[in-house]
Amino acid sequence: MTVEQIGEAEAAEESAEGLGPTFGAGVVTALVGFTSSFAVVIAGLRAIGATERQAASGLLVLSVSMGIAGIVFSARHRMPISIAWSTPGAALLVSIGAGRAHAGHGGASGYREALGAFAVAGLLTVVTGFSRTLTRWIASIPAPISAAMLAGVIAPICLESAQAAVRLPKLALPAIAVWVLLGRFAKRWATPAALATAFIGLALDPSTRGHLTGGLLPTLTVTTPSLHIGTLISLALPLYLVTMASQNLAGIAVMRSYGYEPPIREVLMGTGAATTLGAPFGGIAINFAAITAALAASPDAHRDPRHRWIAATTAGALYVLLGLGAAAATALLIAAPPLLIEGVAGLALLPALGGALTTALTDTRYREPATAAFVTTASGVTVVGVGAAFWGLLVGMALLAASQFKSREVNNA
Repeated sequence: MTVEQIGEAEAAEESAEGLGPTFGAGVVTALVGFTSSFAVVIAGLRAIGATERQAASGLLVLSVSMGIAGIVFSARHRMPISIAWSTPGAALLVSIGAGRAHAGHGGASGYREALGAFAVAGLLTVVTGFSRTLTRWIASIPAPISAAMLAGVIAPICLESAQAAVRLPKLALPAIAVWVLLGRFAKRWATPAALATAFIGLALDPSTRGHLTGGLLPTLTVTTPSLHIGTLISLALPLYLVTMASQNLAGIAVMRSYGYEPPIREVLMGTGAATTLGAPFGGIAINFAAITAALAASPDAHRDPRHRWIAATTAGALYVLLGLGAAAATALLIAAPPLLIEGVAGLALLPALGGALTTALTDTRYREPATAAFVTTASGVTVVGVGAAFWGLLVGMALLAASQFKSREVNNA
């Protein structure tokens, strides 16, 4: 054996020995990605009229589709391309659920209309993958305005944490205490631990209605989507925009920060198609991961960037396995008081709310339009069947255009 061959063999052996942390990073990525926000997904699906079986089906199809997509993209391109469900999109469902029920679009018909909106949002993502112009247009929406819309979607859910602390103190306060404590020492595990604490309290308190009513085996339900113009405007368009701005663009930025240039068009077209195909089963949207992307793409996963794709494929495989437990997870959540679950979901979204508000309000040039966009979105108003997220974006962009027009007039005077 030559000196070069010996060196290559030693390098291969060293690389193999160093894959332990890489697999570990993949496991952590999947566990954090799933447990920190699946409560938001279930709450969102239930808010738009999904039954327990339909909500479990949605969680299952999301887990499996994002797991398979992560495996395929990462293995094909040898990059840690992490795929996630749209947590902001799920939060959007929670925020508009009550308004749609009040407007007469709740129940089974409202659920079918929401599925139609999911499918259209997926098609818009596919079109974005084909069109460089549309990608640039989405990227041209000022970050403070899109962040304000996201903050307006998230804020009402975060407020439920305070409501739960007052109305369900025996269950909510221990969960909040655990979240605060772990948030200082092991932040990525704070929300899963808070959820586990809430369930332990639920099991120990006989006065609650915590009991399992549904099946625990994996199940898929198929519902024919329907198209409703008001739902398409108030849900499909905001879902597409919030997913693009706060998930896809942010996820691409995370990957580039670690030196990767992901196949953007391919991933957009693939995740968009998967979203459309998963809509009849209750799937909301899948996209580039943003927060968890760093867990698989950072040097903590492997010191050699060429091997970090293994972490993303490991996470994808575990997402598929976790999806098989979707029915059990859904049954546990539905057995709990809705306010408790929304309170824990609010804890999970607090960091996102803080980041969105910071982005929205830091630049004084955008502060007033961003504030108007936030307030309008957070109000939950529905006008001519169109939800608040759309109006928040519209108000913010209109005020921004007016302020820029006034500035030009002053400069020309």
